Amino acid sequence: MSSDLVRRPQRADARRNFDALLAAARDAFAENGTDASLEDIARRAGVGIGTLYRNFPTRDDLFRSVYVEEIDQLAAVAAQVADRPPWEALAIWLQRFVGYAATKRAIYEALNRDSEMFRSCREIMYAAGEPLFVRAQQAGAVRADATFDDVLRMVSGLVSAGYVDEAQRDRVLGYALDGIRG
Repeated sequence: MSSDLVRRPQRADARRNFDALLAAARDAFAENGTDASLEDIARRAGVGIGTLYRNFPTRDDLFRSVYVEEIDQLAAVAAQVADRPPWEALAIWLQRFVGYAATKRAIYEALNRDSEMFRSCREIMYAAGEPLFVRAQQAGAVRADATFDDVLRMVSGLVSAGYVDEAQRDRVLGYALDGIRG
């Protein structure tokens, strides 16, 4: 997906700057929402504001690129855990989904949810995670009455709550995952 929507530079140093900007933007948006300062994002990435604008001419370009990068990472995690035991693979993927959901929540209003990019990202996310869910369900590790969509909505809802820290969020996610175990 990123090859279609996120154009990474070819030179190694430019690619490092690009990736640092995406990571800094993801963190800044998670902390401050869509009003996060672009200057702060550039500073966090260790680059100048000109480098940010060269890679992302508009704030919308940055929003879309961060979102697509999150989807790409979800797909990569699914591929990385596919050979693990079914429940373990699904749980690891859902833990990464929490990071995606936090980023999505931070920039959701800025995204055009009717766009082809948004639809494509949703298809990629389901294509990555649903096979892990089905495999876990077929192995008896997930309740037979659960659906993948139900689980994603549950986890998304959990992410929208405020937490004291990541440890508390992880505990709450653990309680929820215990509820879907077969």
